[in-house]
Amino acid sequence: MGFFKKISDFFGKDLWQINTDELPWCKRALVNAAKVIILTTKAFIAKKHIRTAAALTYSTLLAIVPIAAVVFAVARGFDYSKYIEEWFKDALASQPQVADAIIGFVNSYLVHARSGIILGVGLIFMLWTVIMLTSNIEEAFNDIWLVKKTRPWSRTIIDYTAVFFLLPVVILVTSGVSIVFATISDRLKEVLLVAPIMKFLVALVPYVIWSLVFMGLYVYMPNTKVKWTKAVIPGIIAGVAMQLLQLFYIHSQIWVSSYNAIYGSFAALPLFMLWLQISWTICLFGAEMCYVSQNLKDNIFDHDTSQISHQNQTLMAAMLLSVICKRHYKGQSAFTARQLQQTSGLPLQVTLELLERMKKAGIINCRGGAKGENAIYQPSMGTNNISLGLLVDKLERQGEWKPKLNTSDFDSKLWRKIFKIRKDYTKDLHAILIRDL
Repeated sequence: MGFFKKISDFFGKDLWQINTDELPWCKRALVNAAKVIILTTKAFIAKKHIRTAAALTYSTLLAIVPIAAVVFAVARGFDYSKYIEEWFKDALASQPQVADAIIGFVNSYLVHARSGIILGVGLIFMLWTVIMLTSNIEEAFNDIWLVKKTRPWSRTIIDYTAVFFLLPVVILVTSGVSIVFATISDRLKEVLLVAPIMKFLVALVPYVIWSLVFMGLYVYMPNTKVKWTKAVIPGIIAGVAMQLLQLFYIHSQIWVSSYNAIYGSFAALPLFMLWLQISWTICLFGAEMCYVSQNLKDNIFDHDTSQISHQNQTLMAAMLLSVICKRHYKGQSAFTARQLQQTSGLPLQVTLELLERMKKAGIINCRGGAKGENAIYQPSMGTNNISLGLLVDKLERQGEWKPKLNTSDFDSKLWRKIFKIRKDYTKDLHAILIRDL
């Protein structure tokens, strides 16, 4: 019992007291890795990413055929649809029935589209499913990175259109690399030294491809700046996990066969949905790990903003607003959220939440930063008009639902006294300018 308590105390308390700057690089890497794994797991559970993965699974089911149709249509335009089809079957090697069904749906879709049958409502629905999937993915990644600002619609359309047109080219290149390695491996079978190496490289190609896909996803999808160096390890872990999932499904055909005996051809759908659910879970876990890795040194974790009292939220908002107003009053350059967090010493998550609240209340403005990382915060009015009373009043009045109260109930001596006390309280606070704090 004492042994398990020591382990619990170490990972719960002692680990976070270690000064990694004083450790050798190998020990420092191990300590940081342990912190990243623990924080990623806690955040993954706290943010209920399993539910997010389920929502993305549903969106993927709706959008997979139109997305595949776009990819196949572009591929046919360049006359290499055969390679795309082979890649698609390889990617869904664990779900061969689903791969054949989707390819059949795509071919039927393209035939009807060419003949002009799919028009109007059908085309709009297909487009809507694609937009819903991409927006849901971006929203999931933005939630992980605490990003409140989404891409503008114009940039969203341009970015995702470019992805759809570049995807067939990327698939063709990766397929070509796999074919080249496989061909070289076949020709070097008799070379005892080189053959095992080439065989290993051929087996390694899927892991590399999946890892690169996840790295690109982690860097590209969030509407903020993500460092490539911080996406490498999470991308590799997610890529390896994804390929292992493929191998598990492929080598569990005995179990799948018994499942097919019960459900018949219908078994392909729930198995495919389960595969999608696990795939998105792996993807989101890697994204959370990427976020934790990039922000490990900052005071950003284990802070549930919903548990902070209203009084403390007001005090912290006043601290942030004081920095913003002072810099504006002195003619200094405005700070980003990261700079405000570092200046105030507040957790980044709390800083972002409070800045968003003050922005919605109309006290501050957010300007610039195409991806949010360089967005600066400025007062929305002259600093002579921003008082502590204004801040308190604006924050307390926030809320979309404004019930109609029976004001006649407040027409009593005691209620009038309460309102007078409240008025005098806010009057005193209005005399205090935020920039003077």
